[in-house]
Amino acid sequence: MIGHIESYDADTQTGVIKSEGRFFAFHLDDWMAQVPPDQGDDVNFEVKEENAAHHIDLVGAYLEKPKAVKYKYVAALLALLLGFAGAHRLYLGYYKIALAQLAFTLITQGYGVLWGFIEAVLLFGGQMNKDAKGRPLK
Repeated sequence: MIGHIESYDADTQTGVIKSEGRFFAFHLDDWMAQVPPDQGDDVNFEVKEENAAHHIDLVGAYLEKPKAVKYKYVAALLALLLGFAGAHRLYLGYYKIALAQLAFTLITQGYGVLWGFIEAVLLFGGQMNKDAKGRPLK
């Protein structure tokens, strides 16, 4: 069946899919895509029980090309100004790398600024051109 995610709670790793006026509960263990689910994502799934879904995968991954949502120049500016804290990575959805950048900056007493500067150059040059969900940058 095809539906869309009505809600998803990352803490409990559970969510609800709406399809044809019905609601189906799911757990992250039934999620097949490489990126975590988000509210509003269109999904293809199988019905496990009367109101439970499994084998859930993103529909948009193969129906249409991903649309750009985030801006390259915003990410590059964040990298220049707040790259030591991983702000540009947070903006792009790479949360673990952002935390790693902040930890690196704290551990090395400020050398994480170089990491942010290098990634700003990569963003301006177009070598970093996708967000965490694989969508191109505007």
